[in-house]
Amino acid sequence: MRQGSDADERTRRIWEREAPRYDSWMRRFDRYMLRDGRSWVCSQARGRVLEVAVGTGLNLPFYPNGTDVTGVDLSSAMLDRARTRADEVGLKVPLVEAPATRLPFPDASFDTVVCALALCCIPDDRTAVAEMHRVLKPGGTLLLIDHVISHRFAVRLVQRLLDPLMVAFADDHQLRRPLHLVREAGFTVVRRDRYSLGMIERLAAVKDTATVL
Repeated sequence: MRQGSDADERTRRIWEREAPRYDSWMRRFDRYMLRDGRSWVCSQARGRVLEVAVGTGLNLPFYPNGTDVTGVDLSSAMLDRARTRADEVGLKVPLVEAPATRLPFPDASFDTVVCALALCCIPDDRTAVAEMHRVLKPGGTLLLIDHVISHRFAVRLVQRLLDPLMVAFADDHQLRRPLHLVREAGFTVVRRDRYSLGMIERLAAVKDTATVL
């Protein structure tokens, strides 16, 4: 899907540019900030799984046997690297180029939706979460992990200072609160953890089985 908003196109250009060095600096972030976050998220995935903003496929080795994973990302350069990683770990993963705000899948297509360190960089994060809700089956699970605004005053102050710079250069928002969007979209949050000075939040939420499609 090449068409999209100006914001989507700006984000696409950023990740096309950053794709060659993404893994190297993300591994440092994982080591010091995310820690076991990827394994925590992926280990809970079941059935037919959609990973939104799959990036270079860093999560792929963590999915349990028996899951049927599909990945979607805005950047073709990131997806090229994800395809290489899938081949390296022996997985057959359909990878689709599309924005998170217009997922090219029917309603109620997936048992699990995973989004890791991506809502912070999606221009319209509210619509992205609503799309994740749409493509999940009733009773399906949303698994999120991201950096968020900290509950600690000193850390939050630094985040507020960094936010304009990070948004300008990387479209990376430091002050977001995915929890509110998840609840607004109609999910029931069943688990929430925060760590790394309150900057990393991981959520598990369920789509109401009474949802009318």
